[in-house]
Amino acid sequence: MNFLKRLVGAETRATVATSDPSLAEFLGQRTGVSGYVDNTQASGLAVAQACITVISQNLAAMPLNVFQRGEKGGHQRTLTHPLHQVLHDQFNSNLTAFEGREMLIAALLTSGNAFARIETNGSGAITALYPLASANVTVECLVNGRLRYRVSNLAGGNSVLTQDEVLHLRYRLAQDGLLGISPIQLARESFALALTQQEQAHKQAAKAFRTEGALVFPQPIPGDKKNEALDKLATRLESQATTSGIIVLDGGAEWHSQSLSSKDAEFLESRKLSNLDVARVFNVPPTAIGIVDNATYSNVEGETRALVTRCLAPMARRLEQAMNAALLTAEGRRGHFIEHDMGALLRGDLGARYDAYRVGREAGFLSVNEIRKMENLPPVPGGEVHIQPLNFTTLGNPEQKEGV
Repeated sequence: MNFLKRLVGAETRATVATSDPSLAEFLGQRTGVSGYVDNTQASGLAVAQACITVISQNLAAMPLNVFQRGEKGGHQRTLTHPLHQVLHDQFNSNLTAFEGREMLIAALLTSGNAFARIETNGSGAITALYPLASANVTVECLVNGRLRYRVSNLAGGNSVLTQDEVLHLRYRLAQDGLLGISPIQLARESFALALTQQEQAHKQAAKAFRTEGALVFPQPIPGDKKNEALDKLATRLESQATTSGIIVLDGGAEWHSQSLSSKDAEFLESRKLSNLDVARVFNVPPTAIGIVDNATYSNVEGETRALVTRCLAPMARRLEQAMNAALLTAEGRRGHFIEHDMGALLRGDLGARYDAYRVGREAGFLSVNEIRKMENLPPVPGGEVHIQPLNFTTLGNPEQKEGV
């Protein structure tokens, strides 16, 4: 009966929407070179690992401070807020702040999601963050729109955490609006090609880059003689990878190669292009991960700033907003906010910094102590005074003397 309904089009079936990219692989639907790409395997590519390391370590090393909003729109760093100890010094009793933040960012770039359990004291202040393995966390949306997190453990059990108990970082939202999508899955065709090329390189290295071919005899020979010749040839060449490769063919036998060399197939150039594609996925300039084929002094300096402005800054903003929403209450966000200090990455070399300080000092918007603070130097007496040139006045001032 069901077959007849399907035949005449009377039966309708509901579709199941999911953001899990492995569902297509489970159902046998493949795309491109190899279909679904395993995140762990793809992140093991040297260029992918370099990109993840550059982003995670630079952001983890960047100071993450809690600022207090001022009455006139200004702000200043506060060292007494409970979150300062967690985000700046110690994530929990086992992880430093650097280790914890690096772990979360690496998980975010690998799986598209990063989770940390929030621990509070009796007064509700956050005292620690405990990173959770992304594969062990299931996100559920409740009827009221809030999220619930089910965390499985090694013993086979699971625990349930509310939205207020979890810091959830997402790379790019899926269509369900709940989970993030891994950058590896967003560009899985590029990663599949890079993995295939790496596998091919492994196969060629395993056989000492020997080419395949045919052993041609001028006259027909019996089948047992063919097998004997192939066995002797294999024993001579494939017994060890360090063989010299010198063989003697008698009886008019000739060797005809039937495979292209890596140079003829442009295999090395193709791998270089795949490495650049992977770097583009993470938005990391090539020179930042050691690809210096076309590097010059001028473009290396420009790409260093591009790493900060086009890669690290957007990722830092993503982390800051997620942490402000999860780690601060609505009342707390009115007086405080969490933000990275990116000044150390953008301030340039010593000469450029000192020239900028001189401009700020002479223009009157920087004092001596403000400059010394940016250079991690102690204040000096009288260093809070701001100066301005004597020949400056307000625009349109009728008292301004001619020629001054």
